[in-house]
Amino acid sequence: MQQPRRLENVDYDAFGEEVFALRDEIHAKLGKEDLAHLWRMIWLNRMFTFIGYATAWIPNPISIYCLSQGVFGRWLITHHVSHGGYDAVPNVPERFKSKVFGRGHRRWRDWFDWIIPEAWHHEHNILHHCHTSEVKDPDLVEDLSEFLRSSGLPKPLKYVIIFLAGITWKFSYYAPNTLRTMDHNGVEPTTSLWRAVWCNGLDLRVSRVRRLWLSCYFPYATVTFILIPLAFLPFGKWVVLSVLINRVLAEFLTNFHSFLVIAPNHAGEDLYRFDYRYKGRGEFAVNQVISSCNYHCGSPIGDYLQIWLNYQIEHHIFPRLPMIRYRECQPVVKEICERYGVPYVQEPVWKRFWRMVQIMVGDTSMQWLCEAEIQQMVPPAVATCPSASEDAGTHGKAA
Repeated sequence: MQQPRRLENVDYDAFGEEVFALRDEIHAKLGKEDLAHLWRMIWLNRMFTFIGYATAWIPNPISIYCLSQGVFGRWLITHHVSHGGYDAVPNVPERFKSKVFGRGHRRWRDWFDWIIPEAWHHEHNILHHCHTSEVKDPDLVEDLSEFLRSSGLPKPLKYVIIFLAGITWKFSYYAPNTLRTMDHNGVEPTTSLWRAVWCNGLDLRVSRVRRLWLSCYFPYATVTFILIPLAFLPFGKWVVLSVLINRVLAEFLTNFHSFLVIAPNHAGEDLYRFDYRYKGRGEFAVNQVISSCNYHCGSPIGDYLQIWLNYQIEHHIFPRLPMIRYRECQPVVKEICERYGVPYVQEPVWKRFWRMVQIMVGDTSMQWLCEAEIQQMVPPAVATCPSASEDAGTHGKAA
């Protein structure tokens, strides 16, 4: 079955010229307000964390939520800083530049989580952004859930599996997947859930799996679930237990919160995937739009709770912008898409989540744009990526 490579009646080159002219216009405005906003987000995260631990002397939902939000908020900072979103901001401190933040010993200060920042950078900033919804995209939900889609399991059980994946996904998916992609440089779909779990996280004969336990699981679990609760020992053993209970439940909540916001961004029967590499920045820009979706935009609270991934379309065209600039360019990008006939998908996050679930259980499938016969698709070779370099002012170098 032959699928088209391009959307009909869309001027790819003109579309690319217009959206990248917008990028240049926004880059010229970067200034102290971007850095001030970044600091506000950092202090907001710190406030949630402080309230979470200050109220953790008994198990309670306030502590659980605040601890969860503090953890998720640190991912917010990491996501935009590691993309180089603040590299071009005048007078930005070195600690907020992509080549410094979270690297080496700064991991323990900037982003101490289950995930190694360097592995996250390779998996997300390079592979995912350079191969969005292509065969080599390591975060392609339709491929990663192939074991579930092709299984004969009852649908209620599939929903249970998705829920369990959601509340554990940073340590059950992201930590092992980011390390694996550094070895394999891409995605390896499998129809065997056990094989994926065993090979990526349990087979200690593999050096990568040993590194996962020694560099990800052991240090984070030790600090988070042992040392921090024990720091409350002067207040009594009950307080130590309460802190542990609140923090464990917060871990499940922050996992599901991130799963809800992050996972649906490129999944749904109304989004496209590709069996080829884009050619030129016009095709790159169009493909980023039609393989991504936005949620509701424009609310300061909503933007923060969705860590500005509600501007996913704009973020994938311009990954090296400070987060508040997406609010500025979003209506312009949407208008350009409407004018050129490029599908621009925007729905509430819960509706997008349900569309992703339908993909995962096999009720729906994504649309294809193909260069070859769909039955004979060959994974494309790794190529250079304007998403990682365009905002730095050069085209064709991977960052």
